[in-house]
Amino acid sequence: MTQTIMPLATSPFADDKLHEECGVFGILGHPDAAAHTALGLHALQHRGQESAGIVSTTGEQFYSHYGLGRVGDNFGKAEVIAELKGPAAIGHNRYSTTGRPEFRNIQPLFADLAFGGLSIAHNGNLTNAVALHTELVQHGSIFRSTSDTEVIIHLMAQSKSASVTDRLVDALRQVEGAYSLVALTEHAMIGVRDPHGVRPLVLGRLEDAYVLTSETVALDIIGADLVRDIQPGEMVLVQNGVVTSFKPFQSVPERFCVFEYIYFARPDSLVQGHSVYEARKAIGAELAREAPCNAQLVVPVPDSGVPAAIGFAAEASLPFELGIIRNHYVGRTFIEPTDQIRHLGVKLKHNANHRLLENKRIVLVDDSIVRGTTSTKIVEMVRSAGATEVHMRIASPPTMHSCFYGVDTPERDALLAAHNDTAQMAKLIGVDSLAFLTIDGLYRAMGESRRNPDAPQYCDACFTGDYPIALSDRDGGGLPAQLSLLTQNSS
Repeated sequence: MTQTIMPLATSPFADDKLHEECGVFGILGHPDAAAHTALGLHALQHRGQESAGIVSTTGEQFYSHYGLGRVGDNFGKAEVIAELKGPAAIGHNRYSTTGRPEFRNIQPLFADLAFGGLSIAHNGNLTNAVALHTELVQHGSIFRSTSDTEVIIHLMAQSKSASVTDRLVDALRQVEGAYSLVALTEHAMIGVRDPHGVRPLVLGRLEDAYVLTSETVALDIIGADLVRDIQPGEMVLVQNGVVTSFKPFQSVPERFCVFEYIYFARPDSLVQGHSVYEARKAIGAELAREAPCNAQLVVPVPDSGVPAAIGFAAEASLPFELGIIRNHYVGRTFIEPTDQIRHLGVKLKHNANHRLLENKRIVLVDDSIVRGTTSTKIVEMVRSAGATEVHMRIASPPTMHSCFYGVDTPERDALLAAHNDTAQMAKLIGVDSLAFLTIDGLYRAMGESRRNPDAPQYCDACFTGDYPIALSDRDGGGLPAQLSLLTQNSS
């Protein structure tokens, strides 16, 4: 088969990672609910940096605060927290996968419905949201945002069921896609995961209060204990100090997102009872077994490549060194004033540790390659530092397909692996050799087997193209990729 070599993007500022999804946090039954929610969102900042929001309630009145940017930019002042009154609050960090990064799309969304106030925070992506949106508008619904999450609120508003949980079940039975939701009413908090369990959600406890959040690190930061994972297809109702569990959806095979282990989740989180850090080390060790390298030094591409590189180095009996140092104080919104400065942009985030790399055969370990732009600049930097050979090992299979379940990935045409084989990618990136972890190796590292139908399976669609949930909007005859209304907003 003839392969087409795609040109690499020229801007070193183009982010060459899959963007994090979103982070959700909720707590009910604590006098400092809003402060704890802000702390929880700090721990989940890696899951989204575009905006943050918190909604709280006293049981009689709801309060909210929203802002574009990071948690510390919006919830770093005591007076802001003081305005978010009540013993219950939910919060959200956003990186947009549907809906544009603008003020009115900041979550948690809020609406006054027939039964009272409702606020929802959502991690994931609905794959039939555009079709549902079109139908709802035709029946008179008026949308205030372009977020797919608002579809759920309108479906709940149209439900004839009496209770809020039944209305939410009615709505979710009509949607397709991946979701972990935290919802807040005047006197209750609700958590729910989609039937396939693609996105994470855990239950914790802090004294007499209960917590729902995307990752266990958010429990750690407030001193809460992990109770358990919310199960795929499970809904929990937290009310009056009691947690009630429902299983209202038809049972389907579990397909948790394997990229949570590779990149998305924080290394100090526990996901499905597994240490993310240990999982990444195991992935690196499996990579070393599958693709050994005649190198003198193992160097991670920081920060996401570090645990896998540690595992690779230990398995290969090679020294591990921080040959590249990352500047953690550069955000995604750096202004590019001139072509000359733009060309030097990669050095704003990464700089070579010259004395370590000089006259060495180096193997670089990274978690993934998306467009290949940053990888190219990193390799150039390492060669300029005096490395005699530069090899690259990737702790995941080639990313060949876009994600439609809550991860903001480029269109398939922009994915380097979609149009180039490994040898062509190595030539484009400029390495002496390149190897990816195989899909079977990834499952082995996780202690599972992809070829055993009775073993737990993951959502690995970005590697295999095996989409476990229907992509109705994409396949529905030319519907737009997202809700499209544009407005100008400011924070």
